Parts: sequence; structure tokens; C-alpha cells
Amino acid sequence: MTRVWIIPVVLVLSGSFLAASQGAEGAVGASVALLAVFVLLAGVYSPLPFPPSTDTAEARRRSAADGGPIVFWRPGCTYCLRLRLRLGRSARRVHWVDIWRDPAGAAVVREANGGDETVPTVVVAGRPYVNPDPRWVRGQLPPSS
Repeated sequence: MTRVWIIPVVLVLSGSFLAASQGAEGAVGASVALLAVFVLLAGVYSPLPFPPSTDTAEARRRSAADGGPIVFWRPGCTYCLRLRLRLGRSARRVHWVDIWRDPAGAAVVREANGGDETVPTVVVAGRPYVNPDPRWVRGQLPPSS
């Protein structure tokens, strides 16, 4: 199992344990609600809300071809999730690189942030921007075809 799934799995297992203990005490409603909260948190902390990631080299190639921004992100990052949700359907026109799966992407982020892995780091025309406003990122998107 890769580390991107550790937090979601721990959340589901913890929620299941807590829900089972509540259910054993007869609090079925609380048990179901507790499990639902933990499953929802697991979904947020997983890579599922994001479009499929690519590696840095492929993202750079695609960005050069279509002019789309490259977003370096990692699962569990609330700022990355905020950017993803605010972009809505436009997020598919952005090239996403998961820095936990791509060491070259992590190196790009560390270089742009003085050694820190601060995400989201958005690269537009070769220039990095750390945690930019989602409206600004939307404005950098290439025209849809």
C-alpha cells in the first residue's frame, strides 16, 4: 500500500471500531453517523477527489503543448482540495502531479519553496506560484476546445 492510502484506511478502520463500540452499546443512530463522518473524512484525505495524476515530465510536456498550468499537490492537503473544488469541471484542464507519487515533482516543489514541500504549488509558463487564489488559476487555463 502506498502512503497516500494510509490516512484514509486508518480513518475507516478507526471509524469502524468506534461505530462498532457505539453499536454494541445500543446507540445505532450514533454508530451510523460516526461511521459516515469517518468515511467522508477518508474520502477527503484520499486522492479520489482529484483528476488522475501524471508525473512531472509528462505534465511539462502536456503543459508545453496546451499551455495549461501544472498543479503540484498531495492527498490530505486542505488547500489542494480547496483549489480542486473551486476549479470545478475546469480542474480537468490542469495537469495534476501528486508529489507523494512523483519524487521529481516533490523536488520541483522543494526548489520553488526553499526546501519545503508547500502545496499546492502551481507552475504557469515555468514560474511557480505557491497556494494561488483559485480564481487566478482559473484565469490561467487555456481556452476549452
